[in-house]
Parts: sequence; structure tokens; C-alpha cells
Amino acid sequence: MSDSVRLTLDEVHALATETFLANGGSPEQTRAVADTVTAAERDECKSHGLFRVPGYIASIRSGKVNAVAEPKVERLAPGVVKVDGFNGFAPLALEAGREPLVELAREQGIAALAITNTHHFAALWPETEALAERGLVGFAFVAAMAYVAPAGGTKPLYGTNPMSFAWPRGEGRPPLVFDQASSASARGEVMIHKRDGKPIPEGWGIDPDGNPTTDPDAVLAGAQLPFGGYKGASIALMIELLAGALVGDLFSFEASVVDPGDGGPPRGGELVLAIDPARCSAGGNPVRHAEALFARIVEQEGARLPSDRRYVARRRTPIEGITIPRSLHDTIQSLREG
Repeated sequence: MSDSVRLTLDEVHALATETFLANGGSPEQTRAVADTVTAAERDECKSHGLFRVPGYIASIRSGKVNAVAEPKVERLAPGVVKVDGFNGFAPLALEAGREPLVELAREQGIAALAITNTHHFAALWPETEALAERGLVGFAFVAAMAYVAPAGGTKPLYGTNPMSFAWPRGEGRPPLVFDQASSASARGEVMIHKRDGKPIPEGWGIDPDGNPTTDPDAVLAGAQLPFGGYKGASIALMIELLAGALVGDLFSFEASVVDPGDGGPPRGGELVLAIDPARCSAGGNPVRHAEALFARIVEQEGARLPSDRRYVARRRTPIEGITIPRSLHDTIQSLREG
């Protein structure tokens, strides 16, 4: 028997959907999360695909997450919209706030979406890419739990604190998008190395005594490190403020205090910004102008634009399907069956 299982994208979506519904997820919460999981598998972002389903389900079973929550949208200011997720998963709250955010950005030129009381367990590119597909420039920031030591420190304080940026391209081209943690690696990447019994690269983390290590178990017990030393740590600090204090939600260390340790997504907030490029330039076309820069990048041998690799996978996986470890498939099947 093979150690892996091949699935079509429809089968990925069905597996996630059936598992969430079997564990008490509402149809809308379930659909939003299943769409997010499937998009990650489609783009070969393995650390945010089906790999996350056991954690999602654990958070429902522990009672941490309200899997039937209905987000509430509220306009706070001419350029600010808020969504209270009422302790549900983030994907549905993000959906609820997307159209109001787009409308405000068109109206004001720039707008902010403040998400609170949600549990985020996914990549950030889905929310910014969706804005760029509408012709807007998008930013997203989210914190997590205390995983990452500050520069010079040895104890976890910050989350992996990713940020995403998306730029529209027009003329049928997919947006330019990047999504990266302020830590040297995403938490999920460390966890996948642990699952697969592989050492992590040097510089990803330290053990509980503050010593550098390539043992993923030691890093999970110790602390991850910011990328680029104090530079990554400064970005992590900025994101703590933007996705925590600014929107009125938890810092990563506060999320760790209230978390029951179920292995599921942390509670917290998210800040999403949308800018209409047509409203920011007194003349010319910013989107068209950007193509001159992109052309200079790709003309260099070996260089590529962020997200190009995901787009290649996006064309391939609907035809070839995806593979996951059989052990993960068996785990999800058992969760689906109760």
C-alpha cells in the first residue's frame, strides 16, 4: 500500500466539507473553510491545506471555536469597516467584509477592514489576491500565538505574524501576490518537518535553553526565530500592533494565555487594507507602469515574480490532483466518521 493518497480537488473539498459538517460546523462556516483548504491544496501550499483540518476540528471539539458563528459587519468610519466573527473561523468573516471593503476603497481611495474575534489558520494570500482581482492593491496582517522570540531574546513572545501584499496586473494576468511570515519559517513548516522526521534548516529556531537547533521538536518546545534578526522582529512587532491593539484584539502572548492547547488556530484579529490605484495617481496608469518593473525582474535568468510558482501549480493540480500522506488521510477520515 502506498504511503500517499491522491485526490482530485473536488475530493479535497468534499473531504473537508463532510468532516466539518460531521463535527457540527454550520453550512456557511464549513463552506468557507473548505474553500480555503482546497485553495491551499490547489496551489500546493501544503502547510495550510488538509494538513490543518485536524487542528480545525480539535478547536471545534474543545469548544474554543464557535463553528456556527454568523459574522456581523459594521461601518466604523468613512474608510473603516469592522467584522466581528463571534469566535468563528476567519474565512467566513473575511468573506463578509470583502465587498464592504471594496466599496469603501472605491469610494475613499483607501479603506481598512478590521476583523475581530476569529480564529485564523490559513495563508493570507487568499484575502489579498481577492482584492487585487478587483483591481485594488491589498495588504493583510495577522498575529498568532507566542511562537517567536524577539531579537536577542530566547523566549516565545510574537506570533509568526505573516503579512501579505497583492498588486493588480490587468489584461488577464493574475495578480502579483506575496505572503510571508516575519519568522524565518511558518509554524506549519516546522510541524511538517516534525511529522516527516526531517531536520529543519539552521536559523529557524532555538531549543528551550536558547541554543540553535535543527530539531523541529526542540524548536516547537523552544522558540522560532524572526527572519533577518532584528529586521524580522521589527516587522513582527508592527504586526502585533496592527492586528492586535489597532483592531482591538489580542496580542500573540495574550492568545497563548487563553488558548486551551487543543492544537487548533489561535484567537485574534486581522487588519486588511485596500487601495484603489486609480485614486492615488494624479496622472498615468500605476498598474500599467508597474509592468515595466516586473519585466526587468523576469528578464534576469533565474528570477521570477512572487506567486508565479503557485500559479503554475494552480494550472496543474486541477488536472493531476494532489497527494497527501496516507496517515493524514486516515486521520481526517476518522474525524469525519466521529
